[in-house]
Order: sequence, then structure tokens, then C-alpha cells
Amino acid sequence: MRAAVTGVTGYVGGRLVPELLAAGHTVRAVSRDPARLDGRDWADDIERVAADVGDLDAIRTALDGADVAYYLVHSLGTGRTFEAVDRRNALTFAQAAREAGVARIVYLGGLYPDVPEGDLSAHLASRKEVEEILLASGVPTAVLRAAVILGSGSASFEMMRYLTERLPAMTTPRWVDNRIQPIAIRDVLRYLVGAATLPADVSRGFDIGGPEVLTYREMMHRYARVAGLRQRVIVGVPMLTPRLSSHWVGLVTPVPSGIARPLVDSLQHEVVCLEDDVRRYVPDPPEGLVGVDRAIELALTRIHHGEVTTRWSSASVPGAPSDPLPTDPDWTGGSLYVDERRTVVDAPQEVLWRVIEEIGGQGGWYSWSLAWQARGLVDRLLGGPGLRRGRRDEHRLRVDDVLDFWRVEAIEPGERLLLRAEMRLPGLAWLELRVDEAAAEVTDEAADAPSLRDAVGPGRTYFAQRALFHPHGLAGQAYWWSVAPFHGIVFGGMQRNVAQEAERQAGRPAS
Repeated sequence: MRAAVTGVTGYVGGRLVPELLAAGHTVRAVSRDPARLDGRDWADDIERVAADVGDLDAIRTALDGADVAYYLVHSLGTGRTFEAVDRRNALTFAQAAREAGVARIVYLGGLYPDVPEGDLSAHLASRKEVEEILLASGVPTAVLRAAVILGSGSASFEMMRYLTERLPAMTTPRWVDNRIQPIAIRDVLRYLVGAATLPADVSRGFDIGGPEVLTYREMMHRYARVAGLRQRVIVGVPMLTPRLSSHWVGLVTPVPSGIARPLVDSLQHEVVCLEDDVRRYVPDPPEGLVGVDRAIELALTRIHHGEVTTRWSSASVPGAPSDPLPTDPDWTGGSLYVDERRTVVDAPQEVLWRVIEEIGGQGGWYSWSLAWQARGLVDRLLGGPGLRRGRRDEHRLRVDDVLDFWRVEAIEPGERLLLRAEMRLPGLAWLELRVDEAAAEVTDEAADAPSLRDAVGPGRTYFAQRALFHPHGLAGQAYWWSVAPFHGIVFGGMQRNVAQEAERQAGRPAS
């Protein structure tokens, strides 16, 4: 079958594609920017189409000829308007699928309890509304409703992981004793793949869950045991509101409060499967569904081995810049402030590149760490991602990878890394790191350029670093000039220390 997958750069979508390929299906990846899929192991095995799910003409063209269309898009984290955005996108997608002649829609939604409509959290109410829109599309639709997904990199798992690891004792809201039925990501993917071949007359929702029902408190205790931690002390307190809880989660875990709050709001409900009809169409594997302990063990193994293929942060922050780029020759975005630094490093190009590619995350930023930590904390207080997103792989980067509060906009292995800022800023910002062994490339007319050209030679590498900022209004102008005095310490120190680390790894004396 030909499967069109939206949300392909997200946590579930990025894992679903290789599973569909393994099942023998042809995959068409639908993304606003298909270049973001560069570097994926399966990038050459799929068809890429550029389309936004909110653009009727574009998404209809993207779905044309598809047998099954996966809707894995949501607007969590966009703020108070996410319900309206989800509603509009779902209506557009439903119309496009119908007009394109798609034979089946598959949607991964949220598991919700049987309560009056107005009692559902905003997050679950929105998921239910999207479900109803797709089921009413006129296209046979399979809705898979899941609660907490246990897997390396999922937002729910990361919240539980960091809360449990960082807080030996904690006070929590009353929802800590609500019952939930978590499901392992590999079982979610198995159901998603199986839903592609459901009989044509099946158009309905299915509750999907793992083999165990437990409370959130019990799940954190189970995590602590599997992870080899001491028993956690968890005290439920009735006065902690969802708003306070989400800020608390935002400070303790990598998940920003803008995403944490809808998830925390949903934990006020008991979410347990009311039926298991999906098993009639997608039977359990011979070994059975993955239990909680095994799911946690599998997730931790992937994390410890650096094999996390996608994370909750795989999806870009709404409103983050991607176009136009200040590196484009015809860029006309207005004022652009640049902090540019160059040096020659007494180390081979491949050694310097290795240091650059391992920057951020646990390795840090090679400059005034207190300043980076303070900026990360301020960003989290403002609802941004801060530094706690870390990085997917400690040694390798690919396009669209998250790097703390940056995202990889472009990468030319061994030569150039362009990072796009996703922290809260009154403007757009980029950081470019470039290396080159060829002296002929050092052609800048700045006063120090001749000496740089003379210095570049065998076994030495030219290292250029640029920080770019496009301010928005007076606030942007004020921001740039307020931080400019610290650029020498932050960016100058970064370039100097990266160079020294490369020279150390190359076995050269510090210059």
C-alpha cells in the first residue's frame, strides 16, 4: 500500500516510517520542510512531499494516490489557541483526504474517560474533537486512543523519568493516585501499522493500552526500581493546581510548561481502556503486549546506548524561524546584527569538526557556563525549552536535531553547522560554525585576514564562528545591545575553548 504520513518529523511519525517500510508499504512523507528529513536512515527509501496540513490545496495534492493517510499532527505547545488550530487543521485534512480519494485515515488520539463533555481537560477534549471530525469525513477512519506512551524520548516518559530521578521526595497533586493504562511505543507502532489494512467497513475508534493498569505513583515507583534508584517518597497534596504543577514540571524536567500543562491537566482523569476490540483486527504478538517494567527497561537501554531515534522535541517549536535564512544571498529580512570571530586552530579539520559536532548537551558550550545556565533558566521561566532538551545523540548531529535551545538548521559534515535559536527572543537568531583547511577560502578583507591566510597550513584548520540576530522592534534592538558586552566572554570564550580542546585532542600544545 502507499501510506502518506503527516507529522513525520515528530516523535511517533519518525518511528512509524521505518515500521511501514519493514511491512512492505511505500511511504510518502508529508512535511512542511522535507529537508528536515535529511540524515534519517530511511530518507532515501521514501517519497518526500512538501505540504502544510492547514493548506487545503497542498495537502490534497500530497494525499493524491495514497491508500492510507496517517494523521499524526497536533498543536500542543502553541498556547491557548491550540484547540482552534487542531480543529482547523483536522477539518482541512478530512476534506483533502476525501477529495483525494484516500481509502483510509488512521489517527493516533488520546484515551479519554466516559465523562460529560465539559469535564474533559482541554487537551483530551481537543483530541476527541479531532477524532469526531475525522470519523465524520466520509473516509473510513481508524482512531487509536492511547494514554501515556512509554518509550525513550516520549514527552510522558521524559516527565516521569526526570521527576523520579531528580526528586527523591516530592509533593504532587491528587492526580498521582489516578489510574492509568500506559502502553509501550512498540505496541503503539504495531497497532498503527496494523490499522492500515483494516477492512473497508471498519470506521471507529479503538482504545489501546498495555497489559497493566496502575496509578501514576505506582508507575514512578516502578521506574525507580527498574532504574536502580532508591524508593521515592511521593506525597499527594490537594492544593497543587494544574497551572502550578505544570510550572513545577517545566522547571524539573526538559518538557517546557507550554507542553507540560495540557499533559498535566489530562492527568486529572483516570484513563483506562473501556474495550479491547482492536485485538480482533491486530492480534497480540506471541510474546504478548509489553509490560510497564519491560517498557521502562527498553527505553532506558536506548537512552544509555544513545539510540534514541526520535524525541518529543523532534517537532519544532511553533513559530520558530526557518525561512528566510540570513545565509541566503538575497536575504532581505531587515536589520541583521552579526558577531563574527575567526581563528586558526593547530589541529586537523576532522578533529576540530568532531569537537564542534559534540557541542552542547552534556558536553556544554565551552564558555562561561554560568551565563548559559542563567540564560537557560530565564528561557524556561518564560515558557521556552531552556537547556534541558539536551541532544538526541552525544556524538552525531543531523538536520532538525535539537541541541538544547537550538535546532540544527543545516549541516555539511566536516565543514559547516548552522543552528537556529528556539529560546524565547524578541527576534530571530542563528549560530554558524564553519571549518576549512584550504587557505584559499580565507578571503575576508578584514585586517586580520592576511595573517590568517599565512597561518593556515598542513594540519591546521581555519575556524569561523558567526552569531546572527534579526531584532523584532525596539525590544529586539534593546536585547541585542544589552547582551553585546558579554559576547566577548560567551562567544569569544566559546571559540577559544573549542580550539583548545581540538588542539588537545590532536596532541598539540595549546596555542
